[in-house]
Amino acid sequence: MRIALFQTQGTPGDVEANITAAEEAAARAKAGGADLLILPEMFLSGYAIGELAFELAESADGDSARRMAEAARRHAIAILYGHGENGEGGHCYDAATLVDGRGRHRTTYRKTHLFGDDERTVYSPGNDLGRPHGLNGLRVGVLVSYDAEFPEAVRALAAHGADLICVPAALPESRRKVADLLVPARAAENGCFIAYANRCWREHETAYAGMSTVAAPDGSVLARAGRDEEMLFANIDVPAYHRTRDASPYLDDRRPELYAAAE
Repeated sequence: MRIALFQTQGTPGDVEANITAAEEAAARAKAGGADLLILPEMFLSGYAIGELAFELAESADGDSARRMAEAARRHAIAILYGHGENGEGGHCYDAATLVDGRGRHRTTYRKTHLFGDDERTVYSPGNDLGRPHGLNGLRVGVLVSYDAEFPEAVRALAAHGADLICVPAALPESRRKVADLLVPARAAENGCFIAYANRCWREHETAYAGMSTVAAPDGSVLARAGRDEEMLFANIDVPAYHRTRDASPYLDDRRPELYAAAE
């Protein structure tokens, strides 16, 4: 599988402009040979926009979702995009939806680990890490930004067979070590690929790190963006890393009964 990560600022507060940008990015990604396009956290509305994110959130099958599915179908490319989701009981979630290249909904994941008071003021946490989904012959898992900083979250998806974990993100410049150090470490300790698609530039008072990263199962960095807007490509070749998994069989050698007792 070939993947594309679109590192961008987007247009904060303008869903229409961001859907148009997603459609253009899908065309570019497909022209570059990609099977999957990954967009940043809260791509459709903007991330650092306060309670406006609540106002712009839609249901997982709303108009924006239908238009994103149509873009995926038209360009024959799977798309993972971040957005606000209106859920049951008036709750709002920081979510990411995956649609395949035929425009079919595969999953909507709700961020389980909220970062800071700004997120907790607007969003409710999701309560399900989900399972990997089949896509183009691979098992693909989804997390959102801060989730990937918790070893347990990544390990849960890897233990269920994830080959690739995709992470739409909104990582600030002050925490760039996450992309630099933690993303490759999570890939190495779980024997899987991790694609971390971050925002860039500035949104109100928040400066983003950029540094979107694709890390391989041996911890090597296959692709990394700079600070500016960029379309990043990488090839996900699972068989090429079978030897790495055999040499570091962390998943097989775990002792979960000990870890549960430590909680």
